[in-house]
Amino acid sequence: MNVPNSLTVLRILLVPVFVGFLIYERYEHALIVLAVAAITDGLDGTIARVANQRTRLGAYLDPLADKLLLTSGFATLAVLHLVPLWIVILVVSRDMILMTGTLVARLTESRVDISPTLLGKGTTLLQLVYILLVVMLTARQMDLHLIQPVLYLMVALTIVSGFHYLYRGVTHASAGEV
Repeated sequence: MNVPNSLTVLRILLVPVFVGFLIYERYEHALIVLAVAAITDGLDGTIARVANQRTRLGAYLDPLADKLLLTSGFATLAVLHLVPLWIVILVVSRDMILMTGTLVARLTESRVDISPTLLGKGTTLLQLVYILLVVMLTARQMDLHLIQPVLYLMVALTIVSGFHYLYRGVTHASAGEV
């Protein structure tokens, strides 16, 4: 267990803390926890690259930590009526489709490239920024309509990146490279 993987595990452990603060309407605390999680997300990858500490475990844990944090955040915010339910459906559906494709490739013993693309990383970042803004505006009792442009950009990027990953998977499968 190296430092980057430890930071990723910390991010996973922060998920229930973040959700708990949201449920108990401690938005300032939730914002701090989310900011710490976001910082650890940036740090783990940077340290892994700079210190040459990339591991196979980290390659699986990092996106899992992102998915847990984002999915839990979106779902909790929807339950609290702070984000529309259709956003949760979109984000979770995209991730489930991509995970299903990866699972099918694994079950059929096909090689699959699970490396994130720049578009995928951008989507994750924008989803995180959107959640941060929702929590921040809610903590300050400000109108969430102020971040409507970020919402639409995040939705568009989520859809585009989902189709991009599907295209990449189908292209590799057609070439026998999946």
